[in-house]
Amino acid sequence: MNEERRVKQDRIAGWLGERGLDGVVLTRRCNFSWCTGGAANHVAEGNDVGVSSLVVTADAAAAVANNIEAARLGGEALPDDIKLIEYPYHDPRARVEAFPVALGGGGFAADTPLEGLDLAATDAEFDRLRWQLTTAEIARYRTVCRDTAESVEAAARGVSKGMTEADIAARLAGQLRARSLTPWVLLIGADERIRRYRHPLPTRRPLEDYAMLVTCAERGGLIAAVSRLVSLAAPSDELHRRHRAVTTVDAALIAATKPGATLGNIFVTAQEAYREVGFADEWELHHQGGSIGYLPREVKAAPGCEVEVLVDQAFAWNPSITGTKCEDTILAAADGPEILTDTGDWPAIEASWGGNSFSRPDILTL
Repeated sequence: MNEERRVKQDRIAGWLGERGLDGVVLTRRCNFSWCTGGAANHVAEGNDVGVSSLVVTADAAAAVANNIEAARLGGEALPDDIKLIEYPYHDPRARVEAFPVALGGGGFAADTPLEGLDLAATDAEFDRLRWQLTTAEIARYRTVCRDTAESVEAAARGVSKGMTEADIAARLAGQLRARSLTPWVLLIGADERIRRYRHPLPTRRPLEDYAMLVTCAERGGLIAAVSRLVSLAAPSDELHRRHRAVTTVDAALIAATKPGATLGNIFVTAQEAYREVGFADEWELHHQGGSIGYLPREVKAAPGCEVEVLVDQAFAWNPSITGTKCEDTILAAADGPEILTDTGDWPAIEASWGGNSFSRPDILTL
């Protein structure tokens, strides 16, 4: 068992001990990937719940999979220390019986209901086990974040007048797929649709002047969030004013993301920044983001939220002012925030808040 697996096994053991449980069954994609160090248990990408499960006790873990999935899991995905239990895909009784001792005794919980098994549900505290990244995860996350940002920026540089939002989405999806990244979120807005909608699902609308590209992309379970804006002509003075304002709000959010700070207090900082830059009510039109990692957002910041920032926890803030937006993925490191999706190859604005200055993405003019 490597160090990353040992840390996670110990976290689960502690959670089990506090609740007097013998074990936990993990079938949600986020938990399966987290516990295994990046293995995937899904087939359909639109599902949060996978088709194979992990049974984790205080000192061991086993994967339960049908014979279709067992071949891939055992052949290329699971760490050596995780035992594989296989059952024939066509036999529902065999599936239930494949779980160790059919999880008898009532000493097991599960992160999602499983047919044929009567198990208690995991609580919100279990989700917190994923939040603090290990050294190995941070190393992988840096490459996931950089590859995601490079994908968005490459797609943005390739847009041209007359391309539809769907065309741009296809280019972005291709860039992501070429880097073995799976898009969980893919939003493309062109021109007026950026001003109308905070979540512009791509349509056949042709691009005239201005586009927004947004993604949350996953590899090995870890998800990075990035937004970039591109204009075919020099942005208007008003758009430039709005974008500079939103980068200042983003700088305020990043500066406030310190271990021990609550998400509620960070949200208050964002509200103060919106007022300071002259757009006091814009925060009401869209959420401001929050923690990220094995889900596109683990917890979204909100007024009064008492959840605290952990050392080595990832965040993706996404402040928006009508017509513009700023979003990157950062790490709340002990010595200050690290912007993980900054490629250094995109026009930037130096945005400041409270004596802190950060390089934030500008609007690319083609």
